[in-house]
Amino acid sequence: QVQLVESGGGLVQAGGSLRLSCAASGRTLSPYYMGWFRQAPGKEREFVGRIMWMGGSTYYADSVKGRFTISRDNAKNTGYLQMNSLKPADTAVYYCAAGMDYHRYDYWGQGTQVTVSS
Repeated sequence: QVQLVESGGGLVQAGGSLRLSCAASGRTLSPYYMGWFRQAPGKEREFVGRIMWMGGSTYYADSVKGRFTISRDNAKNTGYLQMNSLKPADTAVYYCAAGMDYHRYDYWGQGTQVTVSS
């Protein structure tokens, strides 16, 4: 079992930055992918990006490419989502998730609210 706890959400003005953290416990994330997702009110959950824990390769949705960066700290078993040049359209609850296959995520965090004001 993997437990995930996100932190770092908050209120920021458009153009600002936030860094979300996703701390994992229970087992090392070495065999896993960590994905980041978001869900805005009244909308479906949207894929933001992912990182392959072993090796660190990343992949991003077009909507955040060039603005968001996913990284991880192996020693802390923690993943990060650095969000720059934030827009009001980025307002959502952000979730991290872990899975052995990037098509399927078995473990989810509780979510953290990000609000971007115009």
